[in-house]
Amino acid sequence: MINNKTPDPELRYNPKKKLIAQLSQNMNFIADMSVEDFLHLHSRCRGKDNNLVDKVIHSANQLTGEPIKKEMNLTVLSGGQSRSLMVADVAFVSDSPVVLIDEIENAGIKKHEAMQLLSGNGKIVLVVTHDPLLALLTQRRIVMENGGIKKIFKTTKSERELCSQLYQVDKELFKVREMVRRGIEVTADFSFQENLTHNSELVIQD
Repeated sequence: MINNKTPDPELRYNPKKKLIAQLSQNMNFIADMSVEDFLHLHSRCRGKDNNLVDKVIHSANQLTGEPIKKEMNLTVLSGGQSRSLMVADVAFVSDSPVVLIDEIENAGIKKHEAMQLLSGNGKIVLVVTHDPLLALLTQRRIVMENGGIKKIFKTTKSERELCSQLYQVDKELFKVREMVRRGIEVTADFSFQENLTHNSELVIQD
């Protein structure tokens, strides 16, 4: 029901008018085509300008540590690359106003930037998460139990302040993870506490 009325079936079955876009945990592409061809195809299906291709790829590369190139085949993309590509695709190509994301933190992408990219492009974001930082980043938290809604919390001012502090810690953990992933030694002169004092503040979208 939408506004207490049964919606037009076209909203459910017409891909151009679907209200909800879904990003699952496992983004396994089976289409044997390049990233560029896929984005051109999706843009045409949505009646969008093909000039969005470069914009989507650029935005996707801001979310993942592994660069995505337009000539890469979809089937060789890693989990983080696939998730980043689809987040950017939903933000710019999809017309769906609501985005349902299942555990975005599991893909190893820059989750805060991904959330801000989606919400900054007018999307209502519903995220299923076990990450306390992501939960506190939202306006409201829905607690589920036994298949139903148990509680609904509205994020408080003190929770937002705590979220900003946790964000600084999370950014430093991301830096260390990237160093390890790239084969860089984490030396004794890496000062976790010192770096925390020089980071920018978290922008929480309303």
